[in-house]
Amino acid sequence: MAKVLVIGAGIAGIASALRFRKKGYEVIVLEANSYPGGKLHAKEQDGFRFDLGPSLFTMPHLVTELFELFNKQPEDHFQFNQKTNICNYFWEDGHRFNAISNKQDFINTAAKSFNEPAEHISKYIERNKRKYDLTASLFLEKSLHKLETYLSRQTIHAILQIGILDVNSTLNKINERSFKNPKLVQLFNRYATYNGSSPYQSPGIMSMIPHLEMDFGTFFPKGGMHQISLSLYKLALDQGVRFNFNEKVERIIIENNSATGVKTIKKNYLADKIVSNMDIYPTYKQLLPNEKSPKKTLAQERSSSALIFYWGIEKEFPELDLHNILFSASYEKEFSTIFRDKTLFNDPTIYINITSKENPTDAPKGHENWFVMINAPGNYGQDWEALKKRARKNIILKLNRILKIDIEKLITTEHVLDPMGIESNTSSYRGALYGAASNNKYAAFLRHPNFSRSIKNLYFCGGSVHPGGGIPLCLLSAKIVDDLVPETITHA
Repeated sequence: MAKVLVIGAGIAGIASALRFRKKGYEVIVLEANSYPGGKLHAKEQDGFRFDLGPSLFTMPHLVTELFELFNKQPEDHFQFNQKTNICNYFWEDGHRFNAISNKQDFINTAAKSFNEPAEHISKYIERNKRKYDLTASLFLEKSLHKLETYLSRQTIHAILQIGILDVNSTLNKINERSFKNPKLVQLFNRYATYNGSSPYQSPGIMSMIPHLEMDFGTFFPKGGMHQISLSLYKLALDQGVRFNFNEKVERIIIENNSATGVKTIKKNYLADKIVSNMDIYPTYKQLLPNEKSPKKTLAQERSSSALIFYWGIEKEFPELDLHNILFSASYEKEFSTIFRDKTLFNDPTIYINITSKENPTDAPKGHENWFVMINAPGNYGQDWEALKKRARKNIILKLNRILKIDIEKLITTEHVLDPMGIESNTSSYRGALYGAASNNKYAAFLRHPNFSRSIKNLYFCGGSVHPGGGIPLCLLSAKIVDDLVPETITHA
């Protein structure tokens, strides 16, 4: 039986392992950590459960279809609920807005809340849908690095309507042209952070991201986000995929311009195919030190990272939901500070995720588990201890102002994760959450392909390669690799 080695048990690595197994390959996943899931992991502390990584779940069909590959009923193994409320938004002047997932309800409530003509919002949302419909099969579901992708009828159709894609304008400029109210502009600007970019630099095509929430919906997995990776890990085990944890890969073995195996801290493995779910930068720098690296790709600006405080809170807040945003009063300055100055802004936008709203057992009765995150630059050798201390103070002051509380008195337990920790735990270069940033119109084309042009039998998946970061795109990267690889071969 032909063999595949998958480097890394992140969500894309597990998905790739499943797809190769379906094709009849023997599959071994090699993981440096002691657990599966990569960034999609969890922690229990003092009676609280925290999802450590991604907190937003969209496009659940990309998870359920992996169960269906093996004729499994997804609901028997993985359950989730759709949210009626996307996110609660807060501003310093006391303005609050609850974004409803139903498109028409969102239009009506947003028009009233922001004193914005409903037709402006409706037109904007419809344009986002058209962008997605035109480009999804090109940018998200196929390799951008294969000629046949560009010869399809749909690609030609998209090119003929390139004006609607707004690639020559920034997301912020598109939003400013679309709305009168600066708060509504800010609300839609935040979607640039879904791939770790700045709305003042990323192209206007990024406005299609809200479409994923409004037309496809947002969801919450029963048991928390970590259940996404755990359920797929269990499925992989059931299908005979082997996982070797605490086994760091040191090098990919190359013979005659072909990947033939890997060297780990324990032994050498031979294989017919190699798939790296490791960040593309350390893949080349550490695992392929003697091979020519794609300098332009590796030199791309990295996405933002995050500073996250995991707090056990001795109180319940009815005004908060699963997803909450407390906006900075100076949004443009915040992003300039992060991407240009490589430091933290003193008035950060705060994201609070509270899974105990959906899964009450995640916190003791009368308590809540707060995942408190601010956007941060990558790890460039900053004094993170000093930055964390300052950020904690600024976050608490902002929470106190907006929520009219003394939050510090309510914190019963704390865990902190900074960009340096993210880099160390997940091998993400500089702690970038999404690999390269999308701060220019060519970013999608500069992402590394899902295959090697110079090394046979070597493939790549995960958030640092095409089509990008976040759970849906990571799962799609595995799907693209699947499309590139033939069914298993039979050895003589």
